[in-house]
Amino acid sequence: MGWLRITLDSASHDPEQLSELLTAAGAVAVTLEDAADQAVLEPLPGETRLWSHTQVSGLFAADADSAAVIDHLRRTLADPALRTTVAALEDQDWERAWMDRFKPLRFGRRLWVCPHWHTPPSPDDVTVMLDPGLAFGTGTHPTTALCLEWLDAHDLRNKTVVDYGCGSGILAIAAAKLGAQQVWAVDYDPQALTATANNAAANAVDRQISLHEPDSLPEMAVDIVLANILAGPLLELAPRIAQLVRPGGYVVLSGILLEQGPALLEKYRIWFNMEPVATRDEWARLSGQRRGTGR
Repeated sequence: MGWLRITLDSASHDPEQLSELLTAAGAVAVTLEDAADQAVLEPLPGETRLWSHTQVSGLFAADADSAAVIDHLRRTLADPALRTTVAALEDQDWERAWMDRFKPLRFGRRLWVCPHWHTPPSPDDVTVMLDPGLAFGTGTHPTTALCLEWLDAHDLRNKTVVDYGCGSGILAIAAAKLGAQQVWAVDYDPQALTATANNAAANAVDRQISLHEPDSLPEMAVDIVLANILAGPLLELAPRIAQLVRPGGYVVLSGILLEQGPALLEKYRIWFNMEPVATRDEWARLSGQRRGTGR
């Protein structure tokens, strides 16, 4: 049995509405995909963010009347010019095809991120077992990769770490597996904290990682603060993040577009001796060492 995929261009419509209409029209699955090669990073508190140009695809049985479905959608949306494409797909093991897309990834010299269905590539290296999905970070985005490479390049043994905006917990878990004594994983989103808790348990580092919303984080000063979020929150949170880093400790910031780097460097130089900027594609990672004075 084959399938039909009907894809809609959401430039003039709400992608979530299109998703609901496809489901109501009989789609057995609906996917939303980037139509303009845009990265979507961690959403702000209470925000659900999609790409500004999103394609919405519905998967239908091969004998579905695609013309009737498209006509119904155009009439419902009052948009006779709604752009659509229809493609015939061969039957296959969709779960296996999806799993085959994701392979173990190495960051730096010895740190790997590996889906659970793969065997860790090297028993002598450090491996974070983490599956792709809606878990806000699996290492594939340049901003996460830049942070993982920083962690791999530094001695984390017996260090204390805050992962501010933990998402899936990938950075917190990597820090713990690289030897950090204690990691505080912080996020506004309860789903992110749940994902971090589950992933930490799956990696046997749940005793090293404690979960907090920002308001519940205790007053303290740690060796390293990781914050892979967005430039706006990084600017707003700069005094709070600086307060969390002990003199001589480090801050690692990402989720930053190249053109946003100078403003953040200027802000964080109030408290930190900033290191050269690391870049990948259009993204930047900033890092620096906390001075003993400067508030």
